[in-house]
Amino acid sequence: MPTRAHIASRVAASLLGGWSFVWGFVALCITALVALGQPYDEAYKAAMLLAFLVFLAAFCWAFAAASLARVWTVLAGGAALMTGAAWLLQRQLV
Repeated sequence: MPTRAHIASRVAASLLGGWSFVWGFVALCITALVALGQPYDEAYKAAMLLAFLVFLAAFCWAFAAASLARVWTVLAGGAALMTGAAWLLQRQLV
C-alpha cells in the first residue's frame, strides 16, 4: 500500500512536473515553428492546442508509471532539456 508521501509525490509530479514539461514543450514548439517560417501567432496557437494533449499524457503517465523516480527524471529532465533547446534556438534566431 502506498504511503501518503508517495501519493503526494505522484500528485506533485503529475501537476508540477507535467506543467514544467509542457512549458518546455510549448517554448520549444513555438521557437521551432517560428524558425521554420511560421508566423508567431499561428505557432503559438498550434503549440497551445498540442499542450493540452501533452499535459494529459504526462498527467496520466505520472500515475501509471511503475517508478516514481523515473517519472520525476523524465518530466523534470525533459522540461530542462526542451527549455534549454528552445533558449539556444532562440538565441540563434536573434
